[in-house]
Amino acid sequence: MPPVCHALGLSLHQPPGNLLRLHHSSNPQERWDVRQIVWCYDRVTRMLDGFADVARLHLAFSGTLLKQLEDPAVVEAFQEVVDLPSLLERFRRAQYIEYLGSGLYHPVFPLIPSEDWEAQAGWWQGLGRKLLGRDWFPGFCPPEIAFCQPMIPMLRRLGYRYVLVDSIYIKPKRQMRWDEMLYRPHRARWGDDEIVVVPIDRELSNAQASGTSPWWWEKELQERTKHCDFPALVTTWSDGENGGWFRNPDVEYAFWGHFYCPVLEKHRAGKLGFRPISINEYLDLYGAGEEVDVYQGAWNTDHHWGGDFTQWTGSLLQRKGFDELRNASRYYHETKAHFDALGDTLGGSLGGEALRAGELLHAAYDHLLIAETSCNFYWGSRWVHLSFDELEQTYRLLDQVAALLPQRPLR
Repeated sequence: MPPVCHALGLSLHQPPGNLLRLHHSSNPQERWDVRQIVWCYDRVTRMLDGFADVARLHLAFSGTLLKQLEDPAVVEAFQEVVDLPSLLERFRRAQYIEYLGSGLYHPVFPLIPSEDWEAQAGWWQGLGRKLLGRDWFPGFCPPEIAFCQPMIPMLRRLGYRYVLVDSIYIKPKRQMRWDEMLYRPHRARWGDDEIVVVPIDRELSNAQASGTSPWWWEKELQERTKHCDFPALVTTWSDGENGGWFRNPDVEYAFWGHFYCPVLEKHRAGKLGFRPISINEYLDLYGAGEEVDVYQGAWNTDHHWGGDFTQWTGSLLQRKGFDELRNASRYYHETKAHFDALGDTLGGSLGGEALRAGELLHAAYDHLLIAETSCNFYWGSRWVHLSFDELEQTYRLLDQVAALLPQRPLR
């Protein structure tokens, strides 16, 4: 019988500044919540270090969370809860974890201007190398698992081998059984560029997120893959710090103690009906299947199925926010192109003004990328003002750049 392999992954994310916001909240429930959130991050290696020989875990940190975990103010605020520098060092040492790249400010990539894709994904890599201690990240986890095929050339330029996609968006080029679509990697192409797409089982991922047991999980994987005449790769993914299943301080009744560590104990004893594996290891052993297309879409939320992005675009204000993002991005890239052209033609004649303009451009782009954070649009119209606040700063700084340059571009 072909082997049945399981790749388990968790996304870890907090909106910009959220840890300190909750820590300083006047609401006791929020102050309690944030301690549980930070303990979720601390538990990963504390629970798995004893299983380093058999554990195989995938983690996707958002850039906004990584920035907060290294922020001295956050380190000081939570020093009596978790030693955050020690936590990051444990993550660097954990060779059983396969880290996946993400977006620096956790954008819904298909909804933001494509001109900003490479900055979001590429700048994350620099932060990830610094804090997670890896030179290469083989896979890419799109924030909100929101993917579209035009992203493929950008991902390949950045060196990614594979990208996660929601299984319901796989579009085979021939008639294919459902287990063939779900339980093996495929190849997808855009122009001359090709990447491996790894389908996430949506139903099993929902069970992973809400709570399950080792015996049910093993039985379900065996049932779902019983007709696979190829090495099956069952990939499941969920948030790793949301809900009582992950936050419960009684770990023996939660994700790690009730579910995943018992799975690993059974695997170590040679009695598990499937094999925990890293996606990169699977690809080395078995490769990817045939070429498919992938419909654009995101994973499901509590209220929407994800294919139409209604969670982020359902209200007039949300859509207006994305209109303003596109306007601001266009103004930035036109101003940057004008600045670069002047540098080529005028050389050093701009002197200190050129240096100042470059600093302002960088700061403006950072505000723009923060404005693209998915959380600004997730909660209906309630948080869109956070995006507008960042765009105000973007425009203010770009206007200052334009004032420094001759033949200034217009908004």
